[in-house]
Amino acid sequence: MREYLLVLLIAAGATYVLAGLCRNLAVRTGIMAPVRARDVHTHPIPYLGGVAMLGGLAVAFTVALQMPFLGKYALVAHDASAVLWAGLIITIVGVLDDKYDLNPIVKLGGQTLAAGVAVMQGVRLFWIPLPNRIIALDDATNIVLTVLVILVCVNAVNFVDGLDGLAAGVVAIGSGAFFSYTYVLAYQHGLERATTASLITVATCGIAVGFLFHNWHPAKMFMGDSGAMLLGLLMAMSAISYTGQFDSSALPQQSSDFLPTLLPILLPVAALALPLVDLVTAWVRRAWNGQHPFSADKQHLHHRLLARGHSHWGAVLLMYGWTAVVAVGLVVMALSPASASIWILAAALVILLVLTLWPVRTAPPHIGGEESDVVDQVPNHE
Repeated sequence: MREYLLVLLIAAGATYVLAGLCRNLAVRTGIMAPVRARDVHTHPIPYLGGVAMLGGLAVAFTVALQMPFLGKYALVAHDASAVLWAGLIITIVGVLDDKYDLNPIVKLGGQTLAAGVAVMQGVRLFWIPLPNRIIALDDATNIVLTVLVILVCVNAVNFVDGLDGLAAGVVAIGSGAFFSYTYVLAYQHGLERATTASLITVATCGIAVGFLFHNWHPAKMFMGDSGAMLLGLLMAMSAISYTGQFDSSALPQQSSDFLPTLLPILLPVAALALPLVDLVTAWVRRAWNGQHPFSADKQHLHHRLLARGHSHWGAVLLMYGWTAVVAVGLVVMALSPASASIWILAAALVILLVLTLWPVRTAPPHIGGEESDVVDQVPNHE
């Protein structure tokens, strides 16, 4: 555990330092979030947060693989390399989109290329757990499903990145919950605790936390598409790599223990529950209105919270709370299925529901000004 905590701190520290450098580079090169007619932030904000996070990830991986605990496993090193190459490609695509506002089809092609790089290096979804059995996937199926999972997660995080600190905080909570699950499950079953999934999730949590110091409201810089897509890729690849290194036979096969069986697949979905809900509802809403699925609007979940009268910080904290209850709740129920924990989670759900539906103040006639200057702060994210 100490080694993983060190990786987290290194990832956070490296990202924090690199973010300041990337912010200056963004200002000098003009890679900024412009103020346009449909935006409400009042001045251009630097991008390139994703470049800083990729740098923090690379530093954390490099140090981790020099440790005896992680470095002695060739598979961990191989998968970490695959993650970095895929992350580099998707970060480059994101930077180009932040600078030149790429066509959605071109951006989707870049995302697919990044997913393909990971797949070709062997990071694939090898099995799917069901309540009564484990289904092994053939090569064609695992390639297609792996690419689809990566694309969905990448675009889900991209869609939710609309308020200062929102995407980074949601991913930090979700990746932290996933790391806790992978580590504790390995400990309980006496399995190897040095896995790529644990390394990816703890490093992802670190780079998200490190970037939050620059992105918390009012943000000094934005992560841009480069950062949002990188975080989505990392969340997807943590789950995918887990199926390649975790012995599926160690999972419970009885129907009464179905939650631990399903959790390797459910937890990444739960960690990105809000982004995924936002993604699906946005596509349905736009299809219903005859719009392109990647066309921008102000009907995302965070926009609706602001419209109900929640402050910027209030909306972000509420979405943090929902992410924590869903992701951490699943881990607690799987690893410690005591009735007391279930009642605590139920109480937390009720409290969050009341806070979400009960506006804390009267919504203004229009959303603008310094208090909510980032309602649609990342115009190129969609």
